[in-house]
Amino acid sequence: MKRYLIKSLFLKFSAVLVISLAFLHPVQASVISYTKNVDGVTFKLDKGLMKIRVCKADIIEVKYTIFSAFPQKNSLVVNNSWKEKAPFSIAEHDGYIVITTQKLDISINKATNAITYTNKKGVVITSEGAENKSMSAATIAGIPTYNCVTSFNSPADEALFGLGCHPEDTLSINYKGRNQEMLIKYMTGAIPVMLSNKGYGLLWDNYAASNFYGAEAGNTQYKYVSESGKMVDYYFFYGPDFDRIIDLYRTATGRAPMYPKWSFGLFQSQDKYTSQAEILGVKNNYRNNRIPVDAIVQDWYWWSPLPMGSHVMSPDRYPNPKAMIDELHKANMHAMISIWPVFGSGTRDFDDLKSKGFLTSITWDNFVTHTFDSYYDAHNPKARERYWEQARDSVVKRYGWDAWWVDQCEPDNGSLLDERRKADFSVGKGIDYFNSYSLEHSKGLYKGWRRDIPGKRAFLLIRQSFAGEQRGAATLWSSDITCTFASLRNQVPQGINACVSGIPYWTSDIGGYLSRVDKDGIPDWSQPQYRELFTRWFQFGTFSPIMRIHGKGERALFSKNWDDKTKAILLNYDKLRYRLVPYIYSLAAKVTNENYTIMRSLAFDFRNDKNVYNIPDQYMFGPAFLVNPVTQQLYTGKNVADGVKTRKVYLPKGTKWFNFWTGRQLDGGQFIDAEAPIETMPLYVKAGSVVPLGPNVEYATEKPNGAIELRIYPGANGEFKLYEDENDNYNYEKGSSSTISFKWNDKLQQLTIAARKGSFPGMIKKHLFNVVLVKENHGGDISVSSKADKTINYTGKAMVVKL
Repeated sequence: MKRYLIKSLFLKFSAVLVISLAFLHPVQASVISYTKNVDGVTFKLDKGLMKIRVCKADIIEVKYTIFSAFPQKNSLVVNNSWKEKAPFSIAEHDGYIVITTQKLDISINKATNAITYTNKKGVVITSEGAENKSMSAATIAGIPTYNCVTSFNSPADEALFGLGCHPEDTLSINYKGRNQEMLIKYMTGAIPVMLSNKGYGLLWDNYAASNFYGAEAGNTQYKYVSESGKMVDYYFFYGPDFDRIIDLYRTATGRAPMYPKWSFGLFQSQDKYTSQAEILGVKNNYRNNRIPVDAIVQDWYWWSPLPMGSHVMSPDRYPNPKAMIDELHKANMHAMISIWPVFGSGTRDFDDLKSKGFLTSITWDNFVTHTFDSYYDAHNPKARERYWEQARDSVVKRYGWDAWWVDQCEPDNGSLLDERRKADFSVGKGIDYFNSYSLEHSKGLYKGWRRDIPGKRAFLLIRQSFAGEQRGAATLWSSDITCTFASLRNQVPQGINACVSGIPYWTSDIGGYLSRVDKDGIPDWSQPQYRELFTRWFQFGTFSPIMRIHGKGERALFSKNWDDKTKAILLNYDKLRYRLVPYIYSLAAKVTNENYTIMRSLAFDFRNDKNVYNIPDQYMFGPAFLVNPVTQQLYTGKNVADGVKTRKVYLPKGTKWFNFWTGRQLDGGQFIDAEAPIETMPLYVKAGSVVPLGPNVEYATEKPNGAIELRIYPGANGEFKLYEDENDNYNYEKGSSSTISFKWNDKLQQLTIAARKGSFPGMIKKHLFNVVLVKENHGGDISVSSKADKTINYTGKAMVVKL
């Protein structure tokens, strides 16, 4: 995490993939014969083999190799064994072999083996390009291997989203016509999942360093090139809606479990708290000032002066860690700790891992101790188990920590990436497992947590995620970023595309991690431009799936660094986040139960509106909110009020929109100059939305002392399902939860509240609902509405409310 301090070496380095033959036009392999199997069709080619596996009617796996047999492979990403076989038929005509499922026709050109995917209306969804699938011999880092390539045709009006989170990327959100490096290193998050506005998604099941090329053949094709592999292996998902594609992706790779309810409140973090007294002081300042917060984070070097990996909290600075965490719990706060998978020599745990052969040759240049510390082999199940046991017994379970910050989980020694390629993992050479370390590392943590700490839901804050990591309670964090408006602007498309890639939970360091121009990297918060930056970032963080303050320098909401105006704005958005917890927690249940996505590219809900394809800084937050972060600085050198106070916003067509702050209604399908003074992030609500807002609380699980406000935004029919459970255990997996469904009939101006479904211990059996029908100057803003249109005492029985 802290390698920002080794500036030029790491930041200027860019790994170069040695793609020796992949750019040459390959000789196409023709089909000689084919055999129908129980799960698909195997093709014998004049040069190698191909298999098309019908996993489901709308999920297709394609494998190709130049060898005479497919290599043995246990996918690290896809964990569905597809026990239920999907029906399909096969026919041959006019030089094509056609596999037919209930959702797709898959045509294979016998002369070239190229595949075309067609829907049941006969419309081509996509097709493999000139290179379709190819393998070429290459030597990389002295290792003989094969580049693996898949290419697809791409019409001019195609838009491509996903591919992870790339903090060094441009502001573009659409990969059509541009390239993207796809190797996990410092400051990158390469997730090989891509979605197209044409209604399909692709997952490349290869873990080597890769590149995406989005402008091939005069921008009529794109291709994915992995530097190493023994076969091409990809999955095709047909939606056509994005929600359906993500549903299929998680069907293949695993559902995201529920997070504890507290994790949807505010995380207070800093680089770094250095003592037990300091952490308890932060707790006291939040609670004494009645500022909503749910978690305090202990970042790195709590082990100092012992070497990294000692798993011992300094007894001088943390005399009683368990008592510290107990005090946090008494104040209804939770505690997260940062633990790295890196070990300095001479520690007990280092010696233990080394004696068992569980350490790798990969080292991390520790700029604090000036040593080269060792990574353990996260690909080895026995090493993962031993790593978990060490941390569990020394720190995590021993003291009662509630969450784990999984930092530094991409073995990257700056410019020495070839060290990773040459490493020997238990499963093979590092060149073939370049991107999968984080996935395997978090697998062991989640498995151990579920088994050994069953009463607490796992929450892992991950530095780098890979495909499939959502099933291990992983939240992707966008790494160490600078305290600049440019960095803030970059965060918005990164978060959107990370979530398009199937990882439902994403977050960034509110305010940025490090200033490059201030002493010790600590921003001078007395300067108006920095206060403005933090304010705008905090507004964006309010509408991120996970909300975290983190970085160098004191920046808690009670801090004296903030002037009165700044503090008032920050507190307003903090309170808004907590009022939204019923909405957000219900969406989290939808993530788990329906494979939903909370932070939504506009293509999820407006896929046929071409105006949304290249907007990098707007997104939907659940079904209701159109979020428009302000990422341009208004400050001109004297006062933030001197700057421009609007930002351009596109209101997608096909619906009406309400200004959240005023209740004013606007037509969709237009660009507007939205009011954006420092206290306002432009925020719009889709017509037909039913939004539950809780009363003001100081922590997410506080028993409400007041009504839930149901804001209804008329102009279309709408619905919402309010979800409740025990907040922090896994009993929901056994049915211990409840839902209340709301349906708004716009024509009748009528709200139907269904009978409650389900129950759980401690459930609130009676709810007071204040229904507010939003219009201009009624039902807007953060505050609890002073006058409800209807007040309802709900006891769990169905009822109809006329407004």
